[in-house]
Amino acid sequence: MTLQTEINVQTRGQGLVRIDDAIEKALGSLLKGNEAGLVHLHILHTSASLLIQENSDPTAKADLEEFFNRLAPEGQNWHRHTVEGPDDTVSHLKASLLPVSLTLPLTSGRLKLGTWQGVYLFEHRHAPHSRKIFVTAMF
Repeated sequence: MTLQTEINVQTRGQGLVRIDDAIEKALGSLLKGNEAGLVHLHILHTSASLLIQENSDPTAKADLEEFFNRLAPEGQNWHRHTVEGPDDTVSHLKASLLPVSLTLPLTSGRLKLGTWQGVYLFEHRHAPHSRKIFVTAMF
């Protein structure tokens, strides 16, 4: 059996937003006794990403965000795609390096994550956005 839904995640601008609770909440109404399977996530945007990352120490998130800002700095003279602002090109560069889809196991009706793992939307734009994630659960 396959079930599908879509979740919307509001971001506050650039940075990591933990979303595993929102995914489980959306799946809760779909599970209805299905205990094991797979959950596939796909973000429907080109300037944000999905990833599994450290969920406990906030310095891990800060370091990751800093790393990508240094890897793809704004304001380079070779940037041409800047119609939507100085973060336009770099947001697409970051999204091209990080996953836009994830597949996770589902066990006992919950995402199977390690002790220190969380599922995150990585917003690459400075402005807040409403991001759509398409969720497919397979049992």
